[in-house]
Amino acid sequence: MSDNYYPRIGELREDNDLTQTAIAERLGMKQTQYFRYEHGYRDIPTDILIKLSKIYGVTTDYILGLSDIKNYDDK
Repeated sequence: MSDNYYPRIGELREDNDLTQTAIAERLGMKQTQYFRYEHGYRDIPTDILIKLSKIYGVTTDYILGLSDIKNYDDK
């Protein structure tokens, strides 16, 4: 397991009623690869982090757990 765990991407996915397979397809990858990011087995590459941020309309800091502010409009 990597040093990082990203529970927020799972929460965001579920809040948007999406499956891991659906998100993986939007990101251009297999579900198993996405599963590894969501469960912390792999670090999320920067390009994937940015894509997830755009899909969910949240900041990268929110996804990484560095901030509780979901987007800049919430300030």
